[in-house]
Amino acid sequence: MTTRRLPQLADSVRLLAEDDGSGVDILDRRVYPRDVSWVHCRTVEDVATAIRDMVTQSSGPVFAAAAGMVLAARANRSRPAGAARDAMREAGSLLAATRPTNNHVRDVVASTLAVLDDPAASEGGAALVESVTTAAEAIVARYRESSAAIGRHTAALIPDGSTVLTHCWADQFLIGAVTAAQDAGKSLSFVCTETRPYLQGARLTAPTLVEMGYTPTLITDGMVAGVLASGDVDVLLTAADRVTLDGHVVNKVGTFTAALAARHAGVPYLAMVDHPDAQSPTMDGVHMEERDGAELLTFAGAPTTVAGVVGRYPAFDATPPELVTKIVTDRGAFDPARVGEYFAATPAGEVAV
Repeated sequence: MTTRRLPQLADSVRLLAEDDGSGVDILDRRVYPRDVSWVHCRTVEDVATAIRDMVTQSSGPVFAAAAGMVLAARANRSRPAGAARDAMREAGSLLAATRPTNNHVRDVVASTLAVLDDPAASEGGAALVESVTTAAEAIVARYRESSAAIGRHTAALIPDGSTVLTHCWADQFLIGAVTAAQDAGKSLSFVCTETRPYLQGARLTAPTLVEMGYTPTLITDGMVAGVLASGDVDVLLTAADRVTLDGHVVNKVGTFTAALAARHAGVPYLAMVDHPDAQSPTMDGVHMEERDGAELLTFAGAPTTVAGVVGRYPAFDATPPELVTKIVTDRGAFDPARVGEYFAATPAGEVAV
C-alpha cells in the first residue's frame, strides 16, 4: 500500500521539545512558495506576533496557539501556582486577541486553560506543563480528525467531474476534501482566486493543489462573477472563519461577492467549518477585522500606486444564509438556517474546538 504524502502546508507549525531548544517554528506563509523559511518563536508573545502579522493563517493559528500555550506553561512553571495560573490566562488573552474575527484561537485557548481546573495542574510546576502539553496535543489531534471528517462530508456533496471554484485558502479542510474525493475516485478540476492582497489563493491553495496532482486555473478576484456566469464552474467551495448560529458565513473578504455571483449563476455554495460558533447566535457582536490599508498599496513588495493614495482593507465579509447551500461540518452538512442543530449532535462532555 502506498502512503500518500501530505502537502507541505499540512505541517506548517512545529512545537520543539525542550531538549531541542524549545520554541515553535512556523512556516512563513507570507513568502511561500517563493521562499520556504520558518519563523522561530521563543515565547508566547512571539507566537502572538506571528499570528497577528500573518506568518500563518487559516488552520495555522489553531496549531500555533496550542503550541504557544505550551510555551507559556514552560515559561511559568517555576512561579507560584497562583501567579502561574494568572500568567497562563494573560497568555491566552494575548493569543485570542490576535485575529478577533476567527473564533478558533479563542476556542483553543479556552480548551487549554480548562486544565487549570484540574487539581494537579493547578499546583503549577511540571504538572502544569504536562497538563497543558497533553491538552494542546489533544486539540491538534482533534482538529486534524475534524478536518478529515469535514473533507469526507464535503467530497460526498461534489459530483464527479466537477469544476470547483475556491476563494482564499481553506487549509486542512481543503486538503481533507481533496483527499476524500481522490479516495472516492472522483475527477475534479479547480479554479482558484488570486485573493489579494496576501495572494493566499495564488501562493497557498494553487501550489497545494499542484502538489496533490492537479493543474489549477488561477483567476483574479475581479473575474469571479464572469467565470461563474460562463457556466464553467459547478461548485463554489470555501472555508469559514466563523459561522453564526443563524447561518451567516464569515470568511475572507470577497466571499460574499462570490456567493452572490454563484446564486445568480445557479452554482451551489458549500462553506466548510469544523463547527458553528456557539457564542455567536447572530452577527451582532462579531468583530470584523480591518487591517492596515497600506497592505493594499504594494504588490510583491513594490508600490502599485502613488503617494497620497489611502488604502482600505476590510479583511472579512459576512455571507447571509440565503446565499449558502450547505454548511459542512465535521458532523455532516447542514442547511444554514439549521446549523445550530450541530450542538444537539455533540455528545455530552465533548467540547467543539
